Amino acid sequence: MVKRRKFARDFKLSAVQLVNQKGYTPSEAAKSLGVDPSCLYAWIEKFGSQPGQAPAGEGALQAEVRQLRRDNARLVMERDILKKAAVYFAKEQT
Repeated sequence: MVKRRKFARDFKLSAVQLVNQKGYTPSEAAKSLGVDPSCLYAWIEKFGSQPGQAPAGEGALQAEVRQLRRDNARLVMERDILKKAAVYFAKEQT
């Protein structure tokens, strides 16, 4: 049986700060701290909304850039699908 490790609240808050303020990805931070990434995601969810833990500085900018790149990729894919659909239906009508 696997024994669960318990972490101090300060350790969890420091881990969340690595992600939110230092610009580490959650998986990078989890690997460097020796923690399971799912634990770190849960800590970010739990402690990320507390005062002083919200993304700020370089970490916030990197997080925003990652989000914008994901959104851009999704929009490009949707546009390409619509272009292909338009060509398909234009051929069908002639």
